Amino acid sequence: MARRSAFFISDRTGLTSESMGEALLDQFEGVNFKRATYPFVDTPEKARAMVQIINNTNEQSGLRPLVFTSIIDNQIREIVKTSAGLNLSFFDAFLGKIESELGVQARHQVGRSHGIADTERYDARMEAVNFSLNHDDGISGKDLKDADVILMGVSRSGKTPTCLYLALQYGIRAANYPLTPDDLESTDLPRMVKAYKNKLFGLTIMPERLQAIRQERRPDSTYSSLNTCRREVADAQAMFRQHSVPFTNTTDKSVEELAVCIMQACKLKRRF
Repeated sequence: MARRSAFFISDRTGLTSESMGEALLDQFEGVNFKRATYPFVDTPEKARAMVQIINNTNEQSGLRPLVFTSIIDNQIREIVKTSAGLNLSFFDAFLGKIESELGVQARHQVGRSHGIADTERYDARMEAVNFSLNHDDGISGKDLKDADVILMGVSRSGKTPTCLYLALQYGIRAANYPLTPDDLESTDLPRMVKAYKNKLFGLTIMPERLQAIRQERRPDSTYSSLNTCRREVADAQAMFRQHSVPFTNTTDKSVEELAVCIMQACKLKRRF
């Protein structure tokens, strides 16, 4: 099957057109998409250059490209719509209908969703990210009392990326603690986090998946052996159950799904 080109075009970062466009493309199994993102298309000159790129792609492939846009400026948006692609503008689709329903004219200003429109909210995100970095992998027990949640799990079970996602997307101060073989030999909670049991949340993972991840980091080592992975995962889950620490399996969950699962289970609220 020929690859179908998909363009994500924005007058800012492109995150909105990417996320919404990907959500739509994900519904079409068996179609091979060639994706390209073009951020900061914010002048008529850039828009005309974009039209040329889309038209060239159309001529070369013989297949009309899909063009997802999140461009607020009417003039620039109309220029892009002259291309030979199937133009899908999220603002055209929704903004007019919302204006009509609310009886209020939209601002039509760029950069409000992914810019620093509110410095207080942005600072809250950055403070949370710094907190997570300073409390990654049990680096420090200092100020753990200020954590919103403390993730526990064996090495490579997904703690660090989940903490950073919680911080960046929700402003959650997320720390994490790696369960070492010494920790797992004990029936008690690790000393560093024992006083914060009400903030603990466990991450577990299928041993086979854990073995594959560890094999990439330390090939053919005891650390990455399947027996080691099976033992550590079983011991970690036993600890979670013994101390009534809520936990979830990360094997088939994306970091986005994990974050939402933790937010709900721990009754956390977005800080911004």
